[in-house]
Amino acid sequence: MRLNMNERKAVTRTLAVRYQKASKKEKRVILDEFCHLTSYNRCYATIVFKQALADKTAKSDSENQRQARGASKVYDQQVLIALRQVWLLMDCICGKRLAPVLSEIVRVLESHGELKLKPKVRQKLQQISAATIDRLLVEDKKQSLNGSRARTKPGTLLKSQIPIRTFAEWNDARPGFTEIDLVGHDGGQASGDFCYTLDLTDVASGWTETRAIRNKAQVWVVEELKLIEKRLPFELLGIDSDNGSEFINAHLLRYCQDRKLTFTRARSYRKTDNCFVEQKNYSVVRRAVGYARYEPETELKLLNQLYDHLRLYSNYFQPVMKLVSKERQGSQVKKKYDTARTPYQRLLESEHLNKEQKQQLKKEYQKLNPAELKREITKLQNELLDLAVKKQPTAFGAKAKRSTKSKELNPQD
Repeated sequence: MRLNMNERKAVTRTLAVRYQKASKKEKRVILDEFCHLTSYNRCYATIVFKQALADKTAKSDSENQRQARGASKVYDQQVLIALRQVWLLMDCICGKRLAPVLSEIVRVLESHGELKLKPKVRQKLQQISAATIDRLLVEDKKQSLNGSRARTKPGTLLKSQIPIRTFAEWNDARPGFTEIDLVGHDGGQASGDFCYTLDLTDVASGWTETRAIRNKAQVWVVEELKLIEKRLPFELLGIDSDNGSEFINAHLLRYCQDRKLTFTRARSYRKTDNCFVEQKNYSVVRRAVGYARYEPETELKLLNQLYDHLRLYSNYFQPVMKLVSKERQGSQVKKKYDTARTPYQRLLESEHLNKEQKQQLKKEYQKLNPAELKREITKLQNELLDLAVKKQPTAFGAKAKRSTKSKELNPQD
């Protein structure tokens, strides 16, 4: 009778234990029996027994280690519940971005009565590492898991008067030099009028301002840019855009000349030249409003109400990391980033802002409750989504199930 592989393994495990405890005479009998069942020779049979015993010992040691780790667990369920609450409030950012600001966020939430933590839990949250945050939240990230379309045409007017600026030449560490772009909200249907989002991002600090406009006409772009300039906590010094006709036009050029602003443009079809604002197009705009179609008559006002809250939430409470260096080693590129800080923190550290500007930033920060901002943002996101679904119940399809309709944070849970 010949045994199959599974049967051989079972027999090996059973006889190996007996063989280990047997006397010399009994071992001879066990080897004879084992060789008869498996057709192994005696020398190979002893090797198989030793391997089976080694595997059993290793498995037992591993189980003992797991039990020991479980008994001395540092970050228990209470820490996980508090961490999950803060993580949801912070828009599910990664551990490397969350860890540097976690102590400050916990302090702010406790001051507004949004969090009630025991001293031990607070202490553990203050010392937790980025890797541990990601490990504890791995299951939550799996549960919380649309391409964009460009609807702008290259502009040719006045191209010769607006100098080209490439990414490699942009090395301004001073707040005020910005990149701008438009994000279309056509929902996959380019016909008719639909809203756009004007996105302006400061290169040095990452400060981002967004405003919805009724279409990409030049007059609306300049009008909202004026409003954004008034809101900026620093002096606007320069603007860099892509080559779309909504930017390469006489209106914007005249506005920059009158305000004595540096106005440059990127190379055609080179998104890396506008990498700072392109990143915010997704991380701020698309994550907040998704890929649905929004029309001026119904959603324009609601979009701007959302952006009024979003600018405070993202600039004061969303930490960002900046690329410090990039080195190529063969086929791999090694990148180094600085410690994650919010745009607000980066502006306070800047030597180019005066005391009055920094004091104004601090005064506004002290008034803000990130949990309340998040609840208002979620409420407006759900209103936008409901309008989009009612307007296009069939064409909207699976895009309605975007991640921006997140659960409203309930601090009492």
